[in-house]
Parts: sequence; structure tokens; C-alpha cells
Amino acid sequence: MNRNKLLWTRNFRLITFATILSAIGGEAMVLPVSLLVFEKTQSTMASAIIMICGVLPDVLFSVLIAPMIDRSSRKKWVVFSNAAIAALYLVIGFYVLKNPFNLGVYAGFTLIIGTLSLFYRLAYQSWYPDLIAIGLEQKGYAVAGMIYPIVTIIMAPVAAFLYENLHIGYIFFIVTGITILAMVILGKIQETRKKSPVVFSFQQYRTDLREGFQYLKNEKGIRNIYTYMSVTNGASHGSYMITQAFYQTQPWLTVTMLGFLQSAELIGRTLAGVFQYRWEVPVKKRYALTKFVYTFYNVMDAALLFLSYPLMLANRFICGMLGSTTATIRHTAVQSYLPAEMRARVNAVFQVMFAAGMILFQFLAGWLGQRLSYPMVMIILASIGLTSMFLLIWIPDKENRPIYEATRKDETSLTVTTQTAYESAGSDERSDQGDGQN
Repeated sequence: MNRNKLLWTRNFRLITFATILSAIGGEAMVLPVSLLVFEKTQSTMASAIIMICGVLPDVLFSVLIAPMIDRSSRKKWVVFSNAAIAALYLVIGFYVLKNPFNLGVYAGFTLIIGTLSLFYRLAYQSWYPDLIAIGLEQKGYAVAGMIYPIVTIIMAPVAAFLYENLHIGYIFFIVTGITILAMVILGKIQETRKKSPVVFSFQQYRTDLREGFQYLKNEKGIRNIYTYMSVTNGASHGSYMITQAFYQTQPWLTVTMLGFLQSAELIGRTLAGVFQYRWEVPVKKRYALTKFVYTFYNVMDAALLFLSYPLMLANRFICGMLGSTTATIRHTAVQSYLPAEMRARVNAVFQVMFAAGMILFQFLAGWLGQRLSYPMVMIILASIGLTSMFLLIWIPDKENRPIYEATRKDETSLTVTTQTAYESAGSDERSDQGDGQN
């Protein structure tokens, strides 16, 4: 039977359409809010406060709420969080239409949206693998990997146009409608994995939380990969901030040219998604390709600000293609390796590490940028990424390789590789998953 037909089941079509709508709503909202905050305050610190409010829930709540998601219907959490987000958009829309700008209101709004979005992301990341046909994980994640670059390329100018021509309150109303439509579509998806009939209790919550940490304690390869990703994604966000400052301070560069630089990377990511959808990377070659790409990517980051503008565009285009390739490989491998009942808890720890890394490297890049030239800061950030890559990805071959070569056997069980690794780590503890190379 045609493999594409096996992938594009009713459930997969619905989750893809809902993901597109969610991406459109997010892009339509994030840029206008960031533009408004800076326009009203003329303060980069105010912009930083809004950014931190958006990721703070990831640090504070990810690990705490993950056991609840693992023990209940992921679909219900996804639908509920969309409903709550739509309701908040509607309320804030009416508020901003009748009241003057207030930074505290927008900080509080961003904090609440960040919390609701955290519920959505953890449930979505744990649910998504169950909606992909066995053996077609790379194709499925390739599709998901193309959505955000394409939506960003299209929606960035649209969001800017809406901001310039509409009161932001009306933008909130538009995004409310988009979010409700996504919620309705998500509600039509059929769950493919039945939950065990366990009554959730505080004692069970504590047990699940402990088991999540015990699993990570025993799985050094997962820890290696997630630690490296938190470093490289944090460094990538810091590098973007330095690149933006470089473009705003060099007489031969402009903000428009920076926009084209972003577009070059997004186009590269999109094309990589198309290639990965058509041609799958052999399981045995995933690990070797990942090590090569991570090395090459960090070197390209270090060299970026030393290049002429055409070479900068080529640099970001190539990095976009390579970064998307390893992102798909990592998602496919890690989500295949993780036990289905552990996904939310392990992904929650990643959310904490990712957010903490982003905050840390934003401050580090800002501090270094006040003292060193911007190209030198890029070299330092890339060197940190390169060093962590050798320590966490290259050297621990024995722990990392089984994860990159993992494949799913069915929707509810672990792969043979995962099962063996998990049991050998200690069966008596087992009582019961932008910008950079992400």
C-alpha cells in the first residue's frame, strides 16, 4: 500500500490542520505584542520582561504538571488548553480596547498564556507520536517541521500589516476565532491509545513524578541529548540577539537585510522538510549524520558575522536545511525510544532545561555584548556549543547510539531496544519530547 496514504490518516490530517491554525494564531499574536511593548516603552528591558514571562512557566511548572498529563487523556488537555487560551484572548481583547497600555497587564497576560501553552505543548508532544503510523515517524515529523517555517515566512508580514492597520484588540479577536477553530478540529481526532483505569491521587502523583526522575537517572543517553539541546538552543537564541544587534549597528547592513537572513534559514528548513518527507534517513546513519551536522552548524555560527552578506545568506540557508534535518531525526528517534507513558514527564524536564538555557544564554550574550565585539561573542557562544557537543554527543557513543537507532514497534509498547535498556536499568524501579539545531 502507498506509504503516503498510510501516513495521511484522518487523525493525521486533522492534527496537521490544527497545528497550522495554531501556528498562524501564534505568529499573528507574538509579533504585534512585542512591537507594541517596545513602541510604548522604548525599553529593551521591558521587551526582555515580556520574553521571560513567556518562558518562566516552563521552568516553574513543567515537571509538576507532566504526571497529570501522562495519567490522563492528552486529547482532553490539548482541547482544554486551546479553549482556555481562546477565552483569555477574548477577555484581553475587550480590555485593551477600553483601557490604555499597561506593561503589567501584558506581562501578566504573557505569563498566563505561557502557562496554558505549556499544558498544550506537553500534551501535544506526547500525543503527536500516537497519531503517526508505525514506521512513518520521519515523514510525520518532516511534515510538522515544515509547518512553522512556512507559516512564519507568510505570517510575519501579515502580522506586521495587522499591527499597523488594526487596534491590537481586534487582532486578539481574530486570533480568538482561529484558536476556537483549531480547538474544534482537535476535538474531532480519535484517541488511539487507551489510558489505564487508574484513579489519580496525590500519592500516585508523587509516585509518577519520582518514576519520571528515576527514568532519567537511568537513561544517560536521553540526559546527554537533552542537556546538549538546552545548551545549543540557548546559545542559538543568544546568537540571534547578537546578530540582530550587529545588523542594527553596522552602516552596511539594515533590519530589512536581517529579515532576509531569517527568511533564508526558514526556506532552508522548509526544503529540508520536503526532502525528508520524500527520502528517509536510514536508521543506522542517524547518529553519524547528527554528529556531522552539529559540528558543522557550530562552526557556521562562529563564522557568520565575519562573512559578506551573500555568504551570510548562504550560511543561514545551509544551517536551516541541516538544522531541520537533525531536528526531525532527533524527534523521530527520541519519541520512538521513550515509553509512551513517560513522554510527558521526560518532555517536561526538557522544557525546563530548554527555558533555563534560553534565559541563561540571553543574559550571557547581553553581558558579553557590552564588553566584546559582536563577532567575538558569536565565537564564544559557538565554542560553548561545540565543546558541549563533543562532551555530550560525540564521546558517549555507547549511551547515545541506541536512542538514535530506536524504532517503534506498536502504539502502546516500547521498542525492543528501549524495553531492554529500561529493564536493565532497574526493573524494580518501574512499578507502574524556534532556534538552533532543534
